[in-house]
Amino acid sequence: MIQTIKFECLSKFVLFGKQHLDYLLAEFTEYYNSARSSMVRDHLPPMGEKPDEVETINLDDIKVKSYVGGLVKGFERKAA
Repeated sequence: MIQTIKFECLSKFVLFGKQHLDYLLAEFTEYYNSARSSMVRDHLPPMGEKPDEVETINLDDIKVKSYVGGLVKGFERKAA
């Protein structure tokens, strides 16, 4: 986990003190444990099941979420 945090998070930021480090670690840990896809889950999102296939999707129906201060972006469909 230490190497993952170092290479996937901390190497991409200039840290401005302990408070900033604590914030980044908390954000990355939350993203890592809740939103990130994983090889164990066959690269599926945390819900663990494949979403229904959609032939086309309107760009207005897509919601962009930022994680870890904008380092990672996630895309999901807006709720109806």
